[in-house]
Amino acid sequence: MRTVLVTGGAGFIGSNLCEALLELGDHVVCLDNFATGHRHNIAPFMEHPHFKLIEGDIRDLDCCREAVQGVDYILHEAALGSVPRSINDPITTNSVNIDGFLNMLVAARDAGVKRFVYAASSSTYGDSTQLPKVEEVIGKPLSPYAITKYVNELYADVFAKTYGMECIGLRYFNVFGRRQDPNGAYAAVIPLFVKQLIEHQSPKINGDGEYSRDFTYIDNVIHMNLLALSSKNREAINQIYNTAFGERNTLNQLVQILKQCLTAYDPQIADVPILYGPNRAGDIPHSLASIDKAKQKLGYAPQYSLQKGLEEAVEWYWNNLK
Repeated sequence: MRTVLVTGGAGFIGSNLCEALLELGDHVVCLDNFATGHRHNIAPFMEHPHFKLIEGDIRDLDCCREAVQGVDYILHEAALGSVPRSINDPITTNSVNIDGFLNMLVAARDAGVKRFVYAASSSTYGDSTQLPKVEEVIGKPLSPYAITKYVNELYADVFAKTYGMECIGLRYFNVFGRRQDPNGAYAAVIPLFVKQLIEHQSPKINGDGEYSRDFTYIDNVIHMNLLALSSKNREAINQIYNTAFGERNTLNQLVQILKQCLTAYDPQIADVPILYGPNRAGDIPHSLASIDKAKQKLGYAPQYSLQKGLEEAVEWYWNNLK
């Protein structure tokens, strides 16, 4: 029986990981300061005998040291996401994503944690135009957020080589699914568009809608994290992996699929018009992951396409936003 610390465990991805680990019979420690996470995300686990919540901030080293006591593995999800947020407030993004990350690495090293699996980001590919994106070829970062996630990779590599730690970075590509927050200034595009369409409000696409993304359903991400956590393949350790489905869709295609899924619940949504605005600063035009490395070294086999993932996500939002 493992004890796994999930930092940012009350967030969208973190809470889904907590749930999956508890279902496997693991002991789970959740560390969260609720800056972007929500108590309602972990409410179903609070009475679970294998679940423990530590309310604290990864920028506090003492808090990190407390959280890692007796922990075998770490899934580090805690971060301030959002490219626009990092452009508006680079100092806080840097503090959480770099200082906090370093604190967790130090605490994990000193506690003898067996493996440190962390959320990296497709934003690390920056201005590289190569498609599909392969892990070994990156460009220059296009936002403060992208810089912080690249620095995470550099720190993890140094700690692996210098202190003998086992670190695995997962470059997430546009993750979506249940529990992703549709509210707030920095809401991700899919939950925001779903909420707007349910309310018969017009979603606004940045640009002409032809920017493309490798949208990745949450269950693919859970699958990848569990593989990274338990892999016995020595060649798989201290690596970076794309975590995606391996297909890309434009924002225009995304909206059409969303409308198609939602009209099953409310036919009037088909008539909601779509608005267009200027491109957003720091955005990568096109994103598509090669998942060959993850398949070969970890046995990754994603099961959820954009269509299949959206069908499940829309059902969840319809039942929880109404």
